[in-house]
Parts: sequence; C-alpha cells; structure tokens
Amino acid sequence: MNALVSLVAALVERFVGYPPVLTKHVGHPVIWTGKAIAYLEHAMNDEAILAEERRRNGIIMLTILGAGILIVTIPLSAMMRSYPLGWVLEAALASTLIAQKELGAAVGRVADGLRTSLGEGREAVSHVVGRDPDELDESGVARGAIESLAENFSDGVVAPVFYLLLFGLPGIALYKLINTADSMVGHRNRRYEQFGWFSAKLDDVVNFIPARITAALIALTAQMLSRFDGEGAWRATQRDARHHVSPNAGWPEAAMAGALGITLGGPRAYRGETVELARMGDGREELRAEDIDTALYLYRSALAVMLGLLAVFALIFWRF
Repeated sequence: MNALVSLVAALVERFVGYPPVLTKHVGHPVIWTGKAIAYLEHAMNDEAILAEERRRNGIIMLTILGAGILIVTIPLSAMMRSYPLGWVLEAALASTLIAQKELGAAVGRVADGLRTSLGEGREAVSHVVGRDPDELDESGVARGAIESLAENFSDGVVAPVFYLLLFGLPGIALYKLINTADSMVGHRNRRYEQFGWFSAKLDDVVNFIPARITAALIALTAQMLSRFDGEGAWRATQRDARHHVSPNAGWPEAAMAGALGITLGGPRAYRGETVELARMGDGREELRAEDIDTALYLYRSALAVMLGLLAVFALIFWRF
C-alpha cells in the first residue's frame, strides 16, 4: 500500500501542487513545523547556558516534536487505511510534503529573471540559495540555481518519497521535521552550533541513501537521453561527490554537473565571507539562463523516471 500511496502522492504534487489559497488562509505543514521549531528554539536555546546543555536541549526539542508527529500520524494513517479508499486521502496529505512542482517553478523563475537582467536574476536566486546574491555574476546566478535544483531534488523530492515508500505518512512527516529543523537550526554559528548539532547530524543520516538515489536517477536519466552525458554523470559522481563539504549534497550536484557538461561548486560568499568549496564536474564554467533551462529539462525527465519506477513498485506490491 505504501507504494501506491507514494505513486499517487507524487502524481498529485507533480501536476497539482499545494493550492496557494490554502497557503494564504491556513498555511502549509512545513510552515507549521517551522513555527513549532522556532518557538521551542527561542525557549530552549538561551546563549547564557552552557554548551552541553544547549546541545542536550536541541536533542530534546527534536525528540518532542518527533514524538508529537508520530503520535498524530501513526493512528491517522491506520484510521485512513481502515476505509476502502482512505489511502487516497493519505496520499493527498503526503503530497503536501513533496516539492517537485514548486522547486521547478522557483528555479525556472531564476532563468526568466536572468533573461531580463542580472538584477532580476539575483533577486530570483536569492529565494533558492543562501549565498550573497549581490556578489554573483551571470554565471554565479545560473550556477546557484542549478546547484539548488540538484540538492533540493534530493532533499525536497526523492528523500520524502523514499520515506513515504518505506514508512507511509509517519515516515514522510518525520523526515520533513528533521530536514526543516536542519535548515533552521543546523548552522555552524555561535547561536546554533550546539543547539542544532543533533538536527544537522540526523539530517545527514536520513539523507545518506536518498542523495545517492538522486544521483543515480540523474545519471540514469542522462544515459537515456542523447542530449546529456550519462557517462559523464557517473564519472563526476564517483570522482567529485566525496569532496563536497556536505556528505550528501555532492552526489546530486556532481551527477547534475557531469550530465550537463558543466562545473558546479567553487568559491561563494555567505554574509560577506568567501568560502572555497570543491568543484563538481570538469566542464564549462561560464553559465547562462539557458543552462538552467537544460537542467530543468533533465530534472523533469528524472521525475518522470522516478514516477515510472514508483508505478512498477506499486504494480509489483499490489499483485503480491
């Protein structure tokens, strides 16, 4: 049943997405989770207390929220599946925690903005990357968009679907909590280094397999389409992924770079400080809006491959 729920959830989100009217009037599940994290962080992460206690409080915070999610979603999932078509409702709820449609739209806006002007491109890319947009030239804007597309393909699409496939609604909801907590408090700075330590480490663990599945999806799709370099994707992944500062982000980024024949990574500025990151791929470094379009085509093609695999899983498990 998880396979069927995963397939329907991915299809619903891919072609319908989360209705903007719901976001406007009731918010979004990730927004609700973020507010809960922010509330507990404010209450438990006092900079005046010892580092060890702040680290312990970060563990407690994530444990409390994780337990709350499981207490709600486990009986909710069981109740919905007790009805003949209740799994359809479960799929609809789970679809709100997948980000195929919005990810593609957000990255597409960067390409459209960059075609208008560098300033428009910088404005659009500021919504999908954390680096300083004012420091980016045309290539930097395009590179940031493509890197975000590759990394969020793993975090926002493949990983949620993976945990939905394994554990149903409780699995995808718990994953989104961990991933949201990491994005909010998993930073290595004075305020969050201790409190967010557990969130960051746990996010690395839960994304280990999905990141590698994402790289394989990108490389497999590139191998199937003549306009991309499938062998280059495999080669870049094996050579470059492990050099990324993140144990997971390098995999989809290297696969994307190799498939497109470009170079990702390299130096970037965060809050005025330049950080030198490993390079993914060994192709062209001068990038344009058209390269974002090409990356989006590969991304959407890989989504089709993923949906096809989910359909096969659903058919196999439905029969057995």
